[in-house]
Amino acid sequence: MSITVNNLGPLLGRDAETELLGSLLDGIRGSGGPLVLYGEPGIGKSRLLAVAAAVARERGFTVLSTTGVQSEAHLAFAGLHQLLRPVRFRAADLPATQRAALDAAFGLAQEPAPERFRIAMAVLDLLCEVATDAPLLVLAEDAQWLDRPTTEVLAFVARRIQSDPIVLVAAAREGYPSPLVDAGLPQHRLSGLAPADAMTLLDASAQLSPVIRDRLLSEAAGNPLALIELPITAARLEPIAPGSLPLTQRLEQAFAARVSDLPEATRLLLLVTAHSDDERVSDILEAAGAVAGTTLGLELLEPAAEAAIVDLDLHTVRFRHPLIRSAVRQSASLSRRRQVHEALAEVLRAEPDRRVWHRAALISGTHEEIAKELEEAAGRARRRGALAVAVTALRRAAQLSPSKQRVRRLLAAAQLAFELGQRDVVTPILREVEHLDPDPIERARATWIEEVVHTRPLGDAPRAAGLIAAAEHAGKAGDHDLQLDMAWLVAVRAWMVDPVPSARRVLVEAANRLGDPESADLRILAIQAYADPFGTAPAVVERVRAAAADLHRDTDAARLLGPAAAAVGDFDLAARFLGEAVDGLRTQGRLGHLPRMLTLQGSMAAQVADWAVAIPAAEEARRLATELGEPQWIAAADTVDSIIAGIRGDPDAAERAAARAERIAVPTGANITVAFAQFGRIFAALGAGRHSDAYEVAERLFDPASPAHHPIVACWLIGDLAEAALHTGRINEARARVKQVESATGDIPGTCIAVGLLHARALLAQDPQEAAGRFEEALGADLTHWPLQRARLLLAHGQWLRRQRRIAESRTPLRDARDAFDTMSCAAWSNQARRELRASGEASRRRDLAARDQLTAQELQIAQLAAQGLSNRDIGQQLYLSHRTIGTHLYRVFPKLGITSRGELRSALSARTALREP
Repeated sequence: MSITVNNLGPLLGRDAETELLGSLLDGIRGSGGPLVLYGEPGIGKSRLLAVAAAVARERGFTVLSTTGVQSEAHLAFAGLHQLLRPVRFRAADLPATQRAALDAAFGLAQEPAPERFRIAMAVLDLLCEVATDAPLLVLAEDAQWLDRPTTEVLAFVARRIQSDPIVLVAAAREGYPSPLVDAGLPQHRLSGLAPADAMTLLDASAQLSPVIRDRLLSEAAGNPLALIELPITAARLEPIAPGSLPLTQRLEQAFAARVSDLPEATRLLLLVTAHSDDERVSDILEAAGAVAGTTLGLELLEPAAEAAIVDLDLHTVRFRHPLIRSAVRQSASLSRRRQVHEALAEVLRAEPDRRVWHRAALISGTHEEIAKELEEAAGRARRRGALAVAVTALRRAAQLSPSKQRVRRLLAAAQLAFELGQRDVVTPILREVEHLDPDPIERARATWIEEVVHTRPLGDAPRAAGLIAAAEHAGKAGDHDLQLDMAWLVAVRAWMVDPVPSARRVLVEAANRLGDPESADLRILAIQAYADPFGTAPAVVERVRAAAADLHRDTDAARLLGPAAAAVGDFDLAARFLGEAVDGLRTQGRLGHLPRMLTLQGSMAAQVADWAVAIPAAEEARRLATELGEPQWIAAADTVDSIIAGIRGDPDAAERAAARAERIAVPTGANITVAFAQFGRIFAALGAGRHSDAYEVAERLFDPASPAHHPIVACWLIGDLAEAALHTGRINEARARVKQVESATGDIPGTCIAVGLLHARALLAQDPQEAAGRFEEALGADLTHWPLQRARLLLAHGQWLRRQRRIAESRTPLRDARDAFDTMSCAAWSNQARRELRASGEASRRRDLAARDQLTAQELQIAQLAAQGLSNRDIGQQLYLSHRTIGTHLYRVFPKLGITSRGELRSALSARTALREP
């Protein structure tokens, strides 16, 4: 379809764009969606947004809009406040926590703002509430100049409106970074008009001589604004050679020439307007009057309105195009502009966050008083959740600070920039700090920030010793938190890429100097678990199990206890703490920590065949990691998918996921991720009876030359390696590996290594008598929390009994194994058990897939939460999705499960698979 709007006049040469916008508006009853329009200044982005707004209003849409202004980019949530002002009263329909989040973001409450994602979720729910009355069109004009907190919120919303009657269209100038432009949303670039359309528009703008007409067509290059504006001053501007002056500057010259024709008082008012970060006429008149030394009235702006330079009413004044603003600013002298800033600062004495930027404009040197005000503004921005604004304020404060204060403020800016993922900002700040003679604590903090930003292997002993020394210097200087943060960083690096033995010894010794695992500070426990998982395993397991009985754990405690338990191989307790950590982080809106916790939770759950946790965890981790731009956690989520597919008997899916993980992890040297990528391959190969493949892959983790080398995680696979060795004639090699693992790890009951050793010893026994005893020992152990491992032991025991010609005895463990594998949807191993039973003379019925296995990962997660009695809104709050999106997923879930109501979800999800005759 084509969009036509009578009161906006003809729109030439934009049929493709109007069709695109029309399709978005036409499809609103089925689904919403975002679109980012981008192009050079004057190319027609604003006109298209105006057309979309007019058409939407004609069709009964609610239209909300915000426009970025360069001078407002440092004001936290300024763009969001502008967008939501007409519907803020609807916040009364939101839960109290969301109302509080919006109030804090807009500076209406004294409490610190919640995490930025909770603010974004509150905005999403508010827009969804508005869209229940009528379809909603959200417009963001000049998005490149919106404050970053606003664009982050809009990007969050744009990714989540596919099931809501909301269309979001943003327009941005080409070549400018913005979270909206970089969010992976659908984009459309506006190019210049075709020659015929350009000629039509130029001829409608002015009657020109053929020479000037041809010159302007060449200079404008199809830019609609140029075709309209350049003819007005064509006779006064010198011809230029094509390409010698950018079109943007050419347009600014044209606008400056037009402004120069206006009365002097009008030009002063325009200059103040160009420097103001607000459109209020009262502020502009007062500041301009202070500069002029006399009272100026609103009527002095009327010549600018008549010349189509500004839009004017009784309360606001606004430039018709951003290039006019920049032209006015550039045409004034530096001293005149400084006068304007000083006048605006005086007018804004009651608004410190706006005032300080005018005070800090166009000055250099040391101004500690202004630097303090900027630092205070940064603190207020941070409390409102506007970290990007805080970074900008701290960097400007540092520029105006004496040397000692400059280091402190730069490091604070660098740390916030890292939290925002602005690595390109962090590096130059740290380089500047290096040249300012930081003290030991500041130097240690700079080292910590740099190491966090630039992920790299721990490497050799001198490097490890240098980082540990920096940490301990910080501790001796009184910053114990920084010491622990740096020690934790080193421990995590050692976990990601196993360092040379001498470097690990340095780390272990340093970890021991921090205290023992019984310390009240759980960071010490986590550091020691990662630094020396074998040596500290008994103490860590004891401490973690004691903590499991504590009913007063907080999210941060769970966030430390879960990985510590995982490092020493206590998957059951790890899964419990990781689940608590994930729930707490979701509730608090700390989504930046979630991908790591979710991938670890998914991995632990997958290895005990808890698909209800593993499948949704991997999906959510990938979705969030993609949104946050964290490829290492995308790769980690792929390893979870590979493990799931391998255990469930889908070797192709296991291989695809493992290969995806390796494509990201191998170039970065992330051995831990490459190691986990092998798990799915090994499980798939064992399930399919490709034992030689399984053995070769498992050996990669023990091989120092392999990118999968990880001597700690390799020990987790000792049972799998033994099973592969048994069927490929490598029993002696496998027995050597068992001795190696026993020597390194000891035997801590309840850990994955202990379970793996039980399995390996039974399979690799020297004679039938020893094997019988080993199987009895293994199956007599407490394997309550290891259902997959127990089922595999039962299968191995049944196979061994049948090879010993104890056919009747073999059937019981084989039946138990078959039933367990069926319950866990482990098709390949189920088939192995059935084949063994058939060989023993017993037929075995086959099972169909459970209905829940037909659900996607996200559908399964939503269905499980709905089965717990949560409303769509409650589920949306947990998963950071709109409640309408939740409803759409449930609409698809019900027919897949063969149910018609939420009350049937619990039984449908827990239903076992149906039996079929062989």
